[in-house]
Amino acid sequence: MKLRSVLILTILAASLSLTSCASKKTKTTDGVDNTGGAEQTTLKDNGNNSGVSALELNGDSDSNRAGALKTVYFDYNSSAIAGSTKEALDSNAEFLKKNASVKVQAEGHCDERGSVQFNLALGEKRAKSVRDYLVGAGVAANRITVISLGKEKPVSFGHDEESWSKNRRANFVVTEK
Repeated sequence: MKLRSVLILTILAASLSLTSCASKKTKTTDGVDNTGGAEQTTLKDNGNNSGVSALELNGDSDSNRAGALKTVYFDYNSSAIAGSTKEALDSNAEFLKKNASVKVQAEGHCDERGSVQFNLALGEKRAKSVRDYLVGAGVAANRITVISLGKEKPVSFGHDEESWSKNRRANFVVTEK
């Protein structure tokens, strides 16, 4: 019995050490590829930001894995683009214009208040207003799809205005790079 336990632990340790040896494949805009497992693109900084930004397929702006794309926020019960939302969207438009192969999905989100149907409709309006703004700024419409997730995917789980304001958003998911 003791020998069997030692054998199982040895096999387990060997398999864990082999799986931890995987490396990442990194593409850079200068044409250099590194070999390995998960694919990630590193975009060169064109003087707009400090350092470089990682762009992952299916990466999203909520988790900062969508390059320089930023999540934008909305007022209560609104899909209007205003103030700091415009600044973030202008930055997103510049990023998308400089990276013409990147396609994104704009996801509209709401806070927990309101019915499921109401929030799905409002989330769609938010995603569409973001897409329309980016198209107006010169990004091709066929590079931006929209979806509403309503209140189904919050980033903050509190039941107060601070949490609700974080959930009233449109974020971006990289669908092609």
